[in-house]
Amino acid sequence: MTVSDISQRQKFFAQGNVYLPHIAVIEKIIEETPGVRTFHFNLKDQKLQKDFSFQSGQFAQYSVFGIGEAPFCISSSPTRRGHLEFAAQKVGKVTNALHRLGVGAEIGFRGPYGNSFPLDSLKGKNLVFVSGGIGLAPLRSLIWNVIDNRNKYKKIDIVYGARSPADLCFKYDLDAWDKDKTVNMVTTVDRGDDTWKGKVGLVPKVLEEVAPSAEEAVAIVCGPPIMIRFTFPALEKLGFKPEQMLTTLEKRMKCGIGKCGRCNIGNIYVCRDGPVFSYAQIKDFVSSEY
Repeated sequence: MTVSDISQRQKFFAQGNVYLPHIAVIEKIIEETPGVRTFHFNLKDQKLQKDFSFQSGQFAQYSVFGIGEAPFCISSSPTRRGHLEFAAQKVGKVTNALHRLGVGAEIGFRGPYGNSFPLDSLKGKNLVFVSGGIGLAPLRSLIWNVIDNRNKYKKIDIVYGARSPADLCFKYDLDAWDKDKTVNMVTTVDRGDDTWKGKVGLVPKVLEEVAPSAEEAVAIVCGPPIMIRFTFPALEKLGFKPEQMLTTLEKRMKCGIGKCGRCNIGNIYVCRDGPVFSYAQIKDFVSSEY
């Protein structure tokens, strides 16, 4: 089926075929690192774009026609309506195809799927964001959402790291948050270079050094599996209870609606029940999955 065929049949199947994507147009591409790109896009149907809504933490399926589709979070904030964004790391067939596309290319988009970060329960709390590498993609949606509603939240700590300075994603966001006097921004790398002036150290270790208080606080964590595995114990050492820790299990997202059965962890289906969970909900599975 060609792009034009999908476009012509889109309205007819919209209510009957949950797997049929809408057409989206890439409007801007940012090379975050040599292997990670952020895509700015809008739905081709202007009415659909105007009516489209989502919540921070939700994800969607993105397709390259003739190649396949893959799930990624919507990394932009619903408080910023000019366009939508997602970030993709070049690791497989679909992501390699995405990286070959240019501005003006059409892709498939279906979503949003999944639950979201519980903004209502975060209100009035101190927030601690802990992330590594491209794992900042889902958290940046929430971070900008919180900053754009700054009076509803207390202290904000952000601890973000990558293997090297070249692997840091969303540097423009890091700069903006570092300049925001209402945010405590800490950036670290596993190993520096001749130009690096920031912290050097693994994210969990730096988190312990920052030592955010667990009182009236919630920690939101996303990053490489090994980082997540060691970050939860670090938070527990700081006094955070499992109910005070949130994460998003993007690694497990598959079809989007919990039908293919490939997203399950124990009795949890990430596409249907997540991807956002508290550590209390997944604690028994973390050691095997991460």
